[in-house]
Amino acid sequence: MSINVKLDDLLHDNRMTLTELAERVGITIANLSILKTGKAKAIRFSTLEAICKELGCQPGDLLSFENEPEGEA
Repeated sequence: MSINVKLDDLLHDNRMTLTELAERVGITIANLSILKTGKAKAIRFSTLEAICKELGCQPGDLLSFENEPEGEA
């Protein structure tokens, strides 16, 4: 996957647990864990907004794009 999720770093910077963020955002720990591990196929803008609001960040702080070398799609 060429989209990287930097949730671990943001949680650490904010001294917050995954459980605490899940409660504040209103989604299950399982769904947040899927996002954290990079296994999510999509994220709702409302969820992204809620995460950014709680962590005091911008979407670009949470997500990054990395080009894949040609032939690896």
